[in-house]
Amino acid sequence: MDSSILNVKIIGDSMWPSFKDGDIIECEAYTKQEIKVADLVVFLHPFKQNVTCVKRVKSILENGLFVEGDNPDPLASEDSHNFGVVKKDAIIAILKS
Repeated sequence: MDSSILNVKIIGDSMWPSFKDGDIIECEAYTKQEIKVADLVVFLHPFKQNVTCVKRVKSILENGLFVEGDNPDPLASEDSHNFGVVKKDAIIAILKS
């Protein structure tokens, strides 16, 4: 299977301590490959136009993915606690755990 690699820059502290602000991670373009709990997904923010997010999959539900940032401070990450589940069609890329 031919896959595309996307370089994604982490902006902010939501993925700390795994990744810090400014880190660049290599992700695989999402083409419907299997997603598992603990994978990182890159997706379009459900409510903010032109905003891309990087979060960790915490659970897989029938209607989408529940995602969270890695930062233990609950105020450090805007994630599924704020905007609900992420639909799979919003996913751009994936980084396997």
